[in-house]
Amino acid sequence: MPATAIDDLYDYDQAYLADILKSVKTIAMVGASADKTKFSYGVLRVLHETGYDMIPVNPNPRLEEIRGIKVYHALEDIDRPVDMVEVFRPKEEFYGFAEKAIAMKAKVLWGQIGVYDDAAAKLAEEAGLQVVMNRCPKIELFRPFWKPRLDLKI
Repeated sequence: MPATAIDDLYDYDQAYLADILKSVKTIAMVGASADKTKFSYGVLRVLHETGYDMIPVNPNPRLEEIRGIKVYHALEDIDRPVDMVEVFRPKEEFYGFAEKAIAMKAKVLWGQIGVYDDAAAKLAEEAGLQVVMNRCPKIELFRPFWKPRLDLKI
């Protein structure tokens, strides 16, 4: 499927995306990396600097923190409420993370660019979660509809 066809298939209303990004506070990022050259590191950095409470998730047992933030080795290890589960893993794993997001009572399941699965979206939506696939929250934050969160300290 050409990239444009995928983009068109998962074309979300800008107000829907803006509402999600304004309402979530805590984001568990599955597939977070400590490697500064990886896209997931840059997304984690920007979201963290924007004021989101980031929870990096990476199964590497030697990885204890990213940017001074404690790393969890599995979603199931997180010991506090999570608003959004953001998935930086292959799309074939998305359904399993949808199940985990439902189990942990997240409000949003977000699949990074290239991460989409209609069955996973249906499962999550039927459980009451908002779903976004094949989109990057870092990119969406800087679209024209986004309003700065001026209430946050720098």
